[in-house]
Amino acid sequence: MIKWKNSFYLYLLAAFTLLPATAWAMGGSATPHPYGDPGSLADDTLVHVPTGIPVTVEQMMEVVSASRVIYVGETHDNVEAHRAQLEVIARLAEKYPGKVAVGMEMFRHPAQGDLDRWSRGELAEKAFRILFRRNWGPSYPLYQPIFDHLKKQNIPLLALKSSRHMENLFRSGEAAPWPVKFPEIDEDDVHHRAQSMAIFGGHQGDAKNLEKPYRMLLLWEETMAQTVADFISREDRRDWKLVVLAGGFHVQYGFGIPKRAFRRHPHAYSIVLPTVTEVPEELQDREMKVEAVSIPLHSADFVWKVPYTVADQPPIRLGVRLKEDDDGNIHVTSVKDPSIAQAAGILKGDVLRTFAGEAIDGVEDLIESLQMRKPGDRVAIGLRREGKDLVLEVLLEPVAD
Repeated sequence: MIKWKNSFYLYLLAAFTLLPATAWAMGGSATPHPYGDPGSLADDTLVHVPTGIPVTVEQMMEVVSASRVIYVGETHDNVEAHRAQLEVIARLAEKYPGKVAVGMEMFRHPAQGDLDRWSRGELAEKAFRILFRRNWGPSYPLYQPIFDHLKKQNIPLLALKSSRHMENLFRSGEAAPWPVKFPEIDEDDVHHRAQSMAIFGGHQGDAKNLEKPYRMLLLWEETMAQTVADFISREDRRDWKLVVLAGGFHVQYGFGIPKRAFRRHPHAYSIVLPTVTEVPEELQDREMKVEAVSIPLHSADFVWKVPYTVADQPPIRLGVRLKEDDDGNIHVTSVKDPSIAQAAGILKGDVLRTFAGEAIDGVEDLIESLQMRKPGDRVAIGLRREGKDLVLEVLLEPVAD
């Protein structure tokens, strides 16, 4: 079980990253599935959940392509879940060329203008990667095959999630000042609440303290649902398909985004849930232990059993704290002991100027440059120290504590 410190919001984020993946059928893991144990299925097996009948990818696509919206869940760090998502997108786009869009939880509403520019080829790839990290974090390589396909096929991207500004206003409990408008929020789904509280830890008697993170979850899902409903209700999108990529909890059982979008604009939708039934021993520390809750709903239309595979290497971190001044200079304010930076001889007070011979255009640019490297690479970092220019050779190999 993962341990979290002091922040229910951090716990909330982690819950969606490592969704308990065994709850796949009617009633969830607390109720036996009438058609057998999903753990007995071979990897890459697809099952139509209401009937328990195995199907091929082609057969599943024949069914889900009749829907206006196709929700494909994920465990965020599972490479295989993203492979399944790409398969759905690619097959749907092949069947409906020029009529498919992809909505992603990973982008917030203010990013939409840049996403439109990226779709038109007007936003550089480095700027797009920086945009992704600002919105979601340092996991761009996991989604890169999806983005490469979207770009190649000219498939537009839709930002689903609420802005941080809206979240801060909502958290304060005050009325939203014009022009901000909170989405209509339904707090009365008993199954959604029960499953949420089980994941948050409400079964341990802390339900009252978990009301704030639960309401934040509702804001996220209602905002994403509103965005979905707005898109499919547009006159120029009446014959389009929308694929929604989001954490498994947001789509499983249908009581998250799907139900809330349907409430706003009734439409046909399908849920595909890439599902892990066994966590490898080396990844046991990533598994959430959650008290089983009986949910009298099908978890999805189709379950796609996948293995749990994570990226080979974590993001590279220099081990420094940085501050960017008004002129764009990047100052080292502290150096971790031990760290890559310390081993290379970077000191507090240094001003970082170049990376691999290219000028560093702000902290985001440096992080992006690091993300594109792999452990064991050597790179030259240029810096200014006490009025003198220096170039240090840095080995990008994590240093053990």
